Amino acid sequence: MHMVTALLGVYRAEIGLVILACMFVAFLRERYPASVVAVLGACAYAVLGLLDEKSLFSVFANPAPLTVAAMLVLSGALIRTGTINRVADIIMTRAKQHPRLALAEVTAGTIVISCFLNNTPVVVLLIPIVFKLAQATAIPVKKLLIPMNAVAVMSGCITLIGTSTNLIVAGIATEQGMDPIGIFTITPYGIAGTLAGIVTLACLSFLLPSDEPAIGGEDGGTVQEYLTELVVPHESDLIGREIGSLSLFGRSIVLLGLKRTGEIRRADLDEEELKAGDRLIVRADGTAIMTLRESGRFELGIAADSETSSHEGTVIEAMVAPSHPATGDRLMDIPFLHALRVRIIGMHRARHLPGPDLTDARIRGADRLLIAGSDDAVRSLRNHPHLMGVDISRTRAFRRNKAWIAILAMAAAVILAALDVISIGLAAFLGVGVILVTRCIDAEEAWSAIDGDVLVLIFAMLAVGLALEQAGSVALMVGWITPLLQVAPTWSLVFVIYFFALLLSELLSNNAVAALMTPITIALARQLGVDPLPLVIALMIGASACFATPIGYQTNALVYAAGDYRFADFVRIGVPLNITVGLAVCTTLVLLN
Repeated sequence: MHMVTALLGVYRAEIGLVILACMFVAFLRERYPASVVAVLGACAYAVLGLLDEKSLFSVFANPAPLTVAAMLVLSGALIRTGTINRVADIIMTRAKQHPRLALAEVTAGTIVISCFLNNTPVVVLLIPIVFKLAQATAIPVKKLLIPMNAVAVMSGCITLIGTSTNLIVAGIATEQGMDPIGIFTITPYGIAGTLAGIVTLACLSFLLPSDEPAIGGEDGGTVQEYLTELVVPHESDLIGREIGSLSLFGRSIVLLGLKRTGEIRRADLDEEELKAGDRLIVRADGTAIMTLRESGRFELGIAADSETSSHEGTVIEAMVAPSHPATGDRLMDIPFLHALRVRIIGMHRARHLPGPDLTDARIRGADRLLIAGSDDAVRSLRNHPHLMGVDISRTRAFRRNKAWIAILAMAAAVILAALDVISIGLAAFLGVGVILVTRCIDAEEAWSAIDGDVLVLIFAMLAVGLALEQAGSVALMVGWITPLLQVAPTWSLVFVIYFFALLLSELLSNNAVAALMTPITIALARQLGVDPLPLVIALMIGASACFATPIGYQTNALVYAAGDYRFADFVRIGVPLNITVGLAVCTTLVLLN
């Protein structure tokens, strides 16, 4: 025991680096999630006495993770109120009229939105739009998905709130004694990198594959769409209106046909006037169906009893078991529809839309149904032997009437922080309070918008960074590096920090790299007697602008799966993109500092 204590006393810094090396190996092997590895690393430092209890818990006072969480909630409110969805619908309407112009508009819109919103939900929403744009422009979708993702990632480096990585680095830098980094401090360098990246993508698009994805379908597999029918009530104010004049159709709701007196028409429907009892056959995602249900303008779906309303009771989701005795029969003939007071308001089939309409669609195993019914009916369906996964639907209707509140809350947070009235963390926290009290988003949904795994990773890596400082590991590393860099030109430090962060982030979590390298970078700058700000900004952008592997950034993985890319596709276009963006960012940093 005394021997161990003596070794810890003499070789604290070296032992700290050994633990760090073990963590890097664990990160690379990916046997455990990055957050688990980070927590175990922090525990190892604490157990060995390299990090005391007070210091360990002090990381929870760091504002960076909480700012990240608050910004995710604000982004979630924009999605919940349908703001982002509405923007996507406008883009798709433009795409039908001017496909090539719409492509440029999507690029510009992605740049603007990604500056202020977390780019993960932005990319999720853009994937189906890009699939539609590919159809409209006849450009292979694989030539569009990677560039769209790259633009979103690069644009996140234009402002301090564009990515969680930026906020983490800024928070640690402030704790290390640097002046607070403003929301637009990094803008010139982010813009330089984004412009260089766009030019590179345009010039090297021939390196991208042009074959069609073998999986994913027209939405890239990111949207679950249902077949449903909208029934015009007998006293509806829509009677006599032309179908083309309805504003409800867009990306989320697509008109497939009109069913009248048992006959289905598919073409020339825009000028057709609606009559009582008409059924509009549509394809819609779950959120759109719930929004239509809440609006009360249409009766949704089918029911054996015409008095059963889709607006009453609870909506559940259920999967048809392969053993269901009604497999192959019409949906209208499914037994529980006649035995219970329920209404089927949607039917989803993986990679294929059933039809020709909801009534005559043939049942298959694994079909998913949205069912509205009373509490008694729902209890009966839970005990149904041929339905699987019966549960209350988590899909919610958009709260469009509160969209302006969510927009103002986000805009106010950005403006107040930009004018240095209050910090971005406090501004975002106040914005969360506003959207919660005005019910733009429910508390449960707000907390689900926060990626807990990311927050745990950030807090744990902050603890690891603090342990490395207390153990003397940071000083030891700086001592090794300083003699090598003292003979190098000062401007070269920017390039060294940027590309080292880039290399690590292609292999590890970019948030972990940012949390780990920030104190080392600042200590190195002070040891060399140079301004740490350009080096911190280089680290900030280098840790995010990673395009050469599907694991380099979280949205890379989304696009990798949706577009059915190969690993080599990312390497082929990502390596030159990494180089040109890095050179543009670093050169701008050197020239402006």
